[in-house]
Amino acid sequence: MSKYKELLEASFKSSETEEWLDIHFTRPIGLVFALFWNRLGVHPNAITILSIFLGIGSGMMFRYTDFTHNLLGVFLLMFANFCDSTDGQMARLTGRKTLVGRVLDGFSGDVWFFCIYVGIGLRLQFQYIPGTDIHWGVWIWVLAAIAGLVCHSPQSSLSDYYRQIHLYFLKGKAGSELDNYKQQRTIYECTPKRNIIARAFYYNYSNYCKSQERRTPQFQVFFASLKAKYHNSETMPAELRERFLNGSRPLMKYTNYLTFNIRAICIYVTCLLNCPWVYFLIEILVLSCLYIYMHSSHEKLCVTLNNEMK
Repeated sequence: MSKYKELLEASFKSSETEEWLDIHFTRPIGLVFALFWNRLGVHPNAITILSIFLGIGSGMMFRYTDFTHNLLGVFLLMFANFCDSTDGQMARLTGRKTLVGRVLDGFSGDVWFFCIYVGIGLRLQFQYIPGTDIHWGVWIWVLAAIAGLVCHSPQSSLSDYYRQIHLYFLKGKAGSELDNYKQQRTIYECTPKRNIIARAFYYNYSNYCKSQERRTPQFQVFFASLKAKYHNSETMPAELRERFLNGSRPLMKYTNYLTFNIRAICIYVTCLLNCPWVYFLIEILVLSCLYIYMHSSHEKLCVTLNNEMK
């Protein structure tokens, strides 16, 4: 049992950035699967591919209105998430990290939610808008597009960015995946054209980094000043590191609210109750408010610390 606990703790990125539900539910189950698949010699990438198909299946189930199909959709999405946890834990425990794995890992969650949004759209487009005799029609697709493209995608990407920033200050570069546009663009341009998958990944990933940096101007100013003065996280004063972490730590719960678990629970409940349109409203109205608060708080923290460094 002590060996299992050691492996479980080793598979965490950090207790400060892991969500309570992941620490006590998803990660322990994921580790059991990871140890099982590793004993069979299964590569982490194969588990990621399995999670993609499970997520697609979940979206197909949410297309239907009956309880049985929706319950099956819940279980499929839960197992997809277990597999997503498993592949990362296997990669961290065994060191079997590959570029293809990074591509698949970033691709998998997008595929899940795209299929779920499409499934909900197909489910509702011929139903009546509650309290009216008007079909949802094209409006459910408009609602889904706003929820997915305008709200969900930026919320998830910035939450991931803030977690990586926190890990950088907590563990240094080695314990974080904090990257930047200039670095990733250079890798893309230096990658031979014959390596189509690698070039596609670095092209998209560099633009992903660019979008994160564009939305965090005050952090970019603070981080540039920090690197100019102290070069890296290892040489900065311990007091400054702690000041940043003390300000960033309370925001980590919001980064977790804006990723998988809260969204999944909302989808489970609204689909089982046959009112999945409510999920889109939660995404647009509630989660967007959390996003705005998280973003503004982080930017204010960076302004304060940057002024103190001058």
